[in-house]
Amino acid sequence: MLTLKVIRENREEVVERLARKNFDGSALIDDIITQDDLRRSTQTSLDTLLNEVNNLSRSIGSLMKEGKKEEANEARARVNRLKESAKELGETLRAAEEKIESLLVTIPNLPHHSVPAGTHAEDNLVERSGGDQPHLPGGALPHWELAKKYDLIDFELGVKITGAGFPVYKGKGARLQRSLINFFLDSARDAGYLEVQPPYMVNSDSGFGTGQLPDKEGQMYHVGLDDLYLIPTAEVPVTNIYRDVILDEPNLPVRNTAYSACFRREAGSYGKDVRGLNRLHQFDKVEIVCIDKPENSYERLDEMVAYVQTLVERLQLPWRILRLCGGDMSFTSALTFDFEVYSAAQQRWLEVSSVSNFESYQANRLKCRYRDAERKTQLCHTLNGSALALPRIMAALLENNQTADGIRIPEVLVPYCGFEMIS
Repeated sequence: MLTLKVIRENREEVVERLARKNFDGSALIDDIITQDDLRRSTQTSLDTLLNEVNNLSRSIGSLMKEGKKEEANEARARVNRLKESAKELGETLRAAEEKIESLLVTIPNLPHHSVPAGTHAEDNLVERSGGDQPHLPGGALPHWELAKKYDLIDFELGVKITGAGFPVYKGKGARLQRSLINFFLDSARDAGYLEVQPPYMVNSDSGFGTGQLPDKEGQMYHVGLDDLYLIPTAEVPVTNIYRDVILDEPNLPVRNTAYSACFRREAGSYGKDVRGLNRLHQFDKVEIVCIDKPENSYERLDEMVAYVQTLVERLQLPWRILRLCGGDMSFTSALTFDFEVYSAAQQRWLEVSSVSNFESYQANRLKCRYRDAERKTQLCHTLNGSALALPRIMAALLENNQTADGIRIPEVLVPYCGFEMIS
């Protein structure tokens, strides 16, 4: 979340930048400043009062020694009255602090100055693209038909076991899925990311730390009996490794990668765009997370984007990178680049990765800091990206590589899956 310092010292800029996310923050920012004024004045009054209590308390003993019993009793009575006032001031202070906290968590992150204006995905800017779109023979099939033809994925069986959006991968489909996971993890390790294996459930503190709570509470599966949440992405547990942690500057940047299953309710999703693997409630993904000093974070973002580009290139998929407009960005992001690959049979672009810089927004919630050369602590910047999400990668691979003889496997995956064709 934004810091009070940023809001107080840059009120007009904060309101202006929030407007780029189509968020009217003027009244909310003024309310926060008003509450902070109350908090500050109350704290000053409380400090003054407590100082008087301390001085009076010290004087009581001296008055008793001097035989001034009546004055000592008056001082005790005064101390008791002041303590009651202090109690009331303390309650006012706590109420103001709680109010400020409740208001701060409703404000999205400020977009980077390079974020384009816009309200919908159509307003995103194409940064660059690459790869050749395949020319499929007549009668080319979408991936859900290919999955059925070659017995790779059973969507109906998933409905029987759990419900829609929980497919069952079979045979070479399961092996191809596993090969993608291993390829992505090996590539991330080669690029300098430390692999971790995180839990698939997190507590509410973790959800709050990375911004899923309270913003996306309705999109997560909640285990009510234990008050735990199934993770929507490995970003949540991996980034929370560094909650309430002070890192030493020489150890930055921190780079982690993790494979996990991901769980998303995707409430309200329906229609042709959610067929097959296009939108699922459970899917696999390899995530990359980076933590660094503020002055280095946009260099790290460029590195992460370039790294994800190498993955789609090695898979020989046509790709493009979008700079998201303000209206299409997440609540917590300062700048996001989306990767899309072209699905030839569906004749549409499919999002397979988002790479984002959250600046200090998550770090402030997480209390993720670093200690600089002068031994002062400062907030870190956090970044993360999908590298990559599997369902739409699988969809594009199946569709784009279909031939009259079967489905060709990209050369880079053959050592992982052990076959060159699905036939």
